[in-house]
Amino acid sequence: MTVEASRRRMLPLLTSEQIGSLKPDIADVIEYRKSGLSLNHVVGCPLDCGYCIRHMERYSNFEMKTPRALMPDDEAVKALTGHRYFQPHVTPVQLFNKATDPMLQAVKPHTLNTLRLLDEQGLTNHVLVITRWRVDPEDCAVLNSLKNIKLTVLVTHSNIQHEGIEPVDSTIAARSLRTLYEHAERYRTVLYWRPIVPGLNDSDADIARARELSRTAHATVFTGLFFRDEIAAYYRENGLPEPYDTTARRKIMPEQLESRILAAFRRPGDGQAPFGPLFRKTSCAVAYAHGRADYNGHYGIRELCDICPKAQIGLCAKAWKAPDPVDVEITARALGANGPIQITDRAIMVQGLNEPPRYCLQHAYGYQVHAREHPHHHRRHGRADIGWSGENGIPAQ
Repeated sequence: MTVEASRRRMLPLLTSEQIGSLKPDIADVIEYRKSGLSLNHVVGCPLDCGYCIRHMERYSNFEMKTPRALMPDDEAVKALTGHRYFQPHVTPVQLFNKATDPMLQAVKPHTLNTLRLLDEQGLTNHVLVITRWRVDPEDCAVLNSLKNIKLTVLVTHSNIQHEGIEPVDSTIAARSLRTLYEHAERYRTVLYWRPIVPGLNDSDADIARARELSRTAHATVFTGLFFRDEIAAYYRENGLPEPYDTTARRKIMPEQLESRILAAFRRPGDGQAPFGPLFRKTSCAVAYAHGRADYNGHYGIRELCDICPKAQIGLCAKAWKAPDPVDVEITARALGANGPIQITDRAIMVQGLNEPPRYCLQHAYGYQVHAREHPHHHRRHGRADIGWSGENGIPAQ
């Protein structure tokens, strides 16, 4: 299917009244997330994943099963590239990762057309497309035709067998991953192994399956579950097994589970992975796949790098440097920072900035930006405290 053919099957637009009935965070087509400025002008998904973020109160969109467009693709791209946080050739972009799957048959024409529109502007920004649905060789041909953007297709694969939590057969994602990898020329594909949940998909067989799938990806990233209050409530209301007895604002990846995964990907004796390269962070996997330094500046958090290929560590080390303090002070204050601003050998420490302006700073400088009110603990960078402890069992501070 060519981009031109796909454009003939665009979704109907929601009316202004219908858009007005949506939560503001769904109606707003642009949201800044850690892995990029996220464009979401198509909403609605029938896949019914039990852990979907659309359960959250700020979205409350889980019951919208039929995809609909909020605006035409060209208007959406114009809004993105004209956004106050967008920097040409710098800001990573995510496409349809909040309220639908970009490769659903009804959504795919918008995905391919939006990619084309971005590419035709000569932009070289990273663009991330995350899917668990079907990708065909014809789709790969269109993706390979894009000449400028650094495109990565991340294929979500969990192997969760509980249909109430993961209704989508994971073999669909596995086939898409192989297809993407076999046909990749100008784009790259990443195995997005998530969410890994104790008791659901953390058996030795589950880990072995992911390890084998990593051979058909340019990189693999693994991560845990966002178990927020709204998702826990959905589990209880539907009689689903709750994996944790408490919720958290960050993803949960218990220490022992991470250790088992890392051990499975190492070859005894030399510590090197005989399978696909494994990463803890999405941007690390994306950057590696394209032969670039990590755009999130994770090199400052050295304990994250202990599983990275040596060549990639060298690439990130060469690109990583502390930004000019005066420039950071001026920029952070303009974005609304209050209180002291400190540049450590790990991150820029700020106060009074929520996630979007922090991510804007992070991508502009290629250096981690942390909020003082939400400290990052050693070895748990960006993860919940659940399942982790410090020395002698004392919770780490």
